[in-house]
Amino acid sequence: MPETIRPRVEVEDDGIIVTLPGTTYSVTYRKINEPWLVASDNRDDSDSSIPKFTFRARAYVAANDKARELGWIV
Repeated sequence: MPETIRPRVEVEDDGIIVTLPGTTYSVTYRKINEPWLVASDNRDDSDSSIPKFTFRARAYVAANDKARELGWIV
């Protein structure tokens, strides 16, 4: 994934939503009484030149960074 394209991270209620501008990639992470985040609502983009697992790996890192910032996880 080119360095200029970074995931967008938004917090909505109990979810951290990570999207990738210019694609339909999206994943929501929630903290559900566990010391980690749980992914849900995955949306892939079969037309993107970026592999879905590359997006998901970067989305996971971005969501965890935001969750730590919010104090959801340590």
